[in-house]
Amino acid sequence: MPNISGPAPTLATTITGSGPAVVLAHGAGGGIDANFGALIPLLAEHHTVIGSDYPGDDTPLDIDSLADALVEAAVAAGAAEFTMIGYSLGTAVAVRAAVRHPDRVRRLVLTAGFARVDNRARANLELWQRLLAAGDRASFARVTLLSGFGADFVNAIPAERLPGLLEQMAATVPGGTAAQAALAATVDVTADLPRVTVPTLVIGLAGDLLVDPANARAQAAAIPGARYLELPGGHVVMAEQPEPWHAAVLDFLPELTSR
Repeated sequence: MPNISGPAPTLATTITGSGPAVVLAHGAGGGIDANFGALIPLLAEHHTVIGSDYPGDDTPLDIDSLADALVEAAVAAGAAEFTMIGYSLGTAVAVRAAVRHPDRVRRLVLTAGFARVDNRARANLELWQRLLAAGDRASFARVTLLSGFGADFVNAIPAERLPGLLEQMAATVPGGTAAQAALAATVDVTADLPRVTVPTLVIGLAGDLLVDPANARAQAAAIPGARYLELPGGHVVMAEQPEPWHAAVLDFLPELTSR
């Protein structure tokens, strides 16, 4: 389904650190702190980190306007050019930003992403929307636990802790999740991938039950010169494999760090 560009959404932006700029693009149902909270201080040692949360209501989103809004927020923060780090839906946003703003986006890091979701991910995202529309946050928490985390990770949670964890997940669903899920379910940046001309690192997750790593492999195969790395674990890499993920991202930025 094509995405029709509309007015740029209003984003809440935080800026941390100093140095060459890095712009963050978070996933559906996430947020800058949830997706990148532990990575930001590491990046901020040598970079200006610009993180913009997507709108917190369910106003429909389109990929062009969202990509433009992230770039506009970065420029408003004083960044003439920058690396973009995208996670999940944020990888599609980052790719579209790189194609629409080649003078701004100088490098990409894409984790747990896709150009166009496969049938299984689309069914998951449509279920998210139905449960949220019905106000069934308890079931939403269970669906996201089962699809967002790897089997080993979930099975290692002590049984007595699981009810409390699910209650916490149900109580902290970010505003705007339904609109973000709708965008993720329909976005298609497949044609953009061969047009990406900047150095790109694509990271897939071998145990990802929400976005099969075949999607990340396809991203890497279609982006000229892209490097591909696959880590173990499920979709929520920041919970399951934070240190290897952080190391991979930081190791891809040495040229920027040394400027």
